[in-house]
Amino acid sequence: MDTQDTELDIALETPLSGVFVPPSVAHYKPDILAGKSNSHHAAIPSQIANDMTTECVLGVDEAGRGPVLGPMVYALLYLPVELHRSLLADTHHFDDSKVTSPEVRSRLMQKLCTEGSDLHTACGWATRLMSARDISAHMLGPTPYNLNAQAMDATIALIKDVMAQGVNVTEIYIDTIGRPETYQTKLERIWPTVRITVAKKADSLYPVVSAASICAKVTRDAALEACWESYQSAAADGGGDADKQIGWGSGYPSDPRTKTWLPHNMDPVFGWGAECRHSWGTAKELLEPQQNPPVKVDWPVEDDRNDMRVTDFFASRDESGGDELVDWFGKRVTEEMEVF
Repeated sequence: MDTQDTELDIALETPLSGVFVPPSVAHYKPDILAGKSNSHHAAIPSQIANDMTTECVLGVDEAGRGPVLGPMVYALLYLPVELHRSLLADTHHFDDSKVTSPEVRSRLMQKLCTEGSDLHTACGWATRLMSARDISAHMLGPTPYNLNAQAMDATIALIKDVMAQGVNVTEIYIDTIGRPETYQTKLERIWPTVRITVAKKADSLYPVVSAASICAKVTRDAALEACWESYQSAAADGGGDADKQIGWGSGYPSDPRTKTWLPHNMDPVFGWGAECRHSWGTAKELLEPQQNPPVKVDWPVEDDRNDMRVTDFFASRDESGGDELVDWFGKRVTEEMEVF
């Protein structure tokens, strides 16, 4: 399955070299390299922690839904309602991450993580990093768990975690998954007392969603960069060909660099590492060509016999007969012992 944005600006989607590494990646780098998903929650900001009755607005957005390489990240951000537009839009000019340059995204995220800054004092945030390995495992499992369901569950879990900490969330804005009406109705059943708005392009309409989109995008960029650095180091240590060390770009199927990297770095049996979504059509087409597959694998089929008896596991060594249980433990107990 490929979900490509035909208007994707590859330059904006490609991670910076030396991108700011937020704690949502720095604290979980071994897990990310191992293909494990994780959740990160920043501490409740002091402006809210000092008065937990403060009414807060919360926004949710994602980054990395369509790429064949790297994780998909859901993020939320919350702050006092009265600061929603004045702090995020008027002061810091948060906008949809897809129209914000990588340098600006990185700078805003760094401010959010810097103690003493106005963003750090007023804003709390959290991320759910869904690894490429886990996304594919769920989609290709015996009971398929599609991407929309995974995304919705990640969103709900993040919000529940924030509310469980006692944050007084009174307004929620979310960029939609599928039909906004259906998604909004489901959320309203979970939180009937909260004002919830699910809308298309919410990341360009509501500053709190724009800020969440920045958290998601910078986290994905840093995670993808960490995976690339690890891969490059492994290739260098192994004396790999220069062709195999070409950059993989943004990870989107429409990116020419990604298209070039995938076939040059594919194992004919196992494909790629934990950084690749093997459930995507782009990967499947390379691994399963219609004609003349490079490697044919025949998986052994176990004989699932349901007609076996317990005694079948205690067959006598002497097929001519005898006492099965006595012979199985060694010498017969009736055997005469030599007396000295």
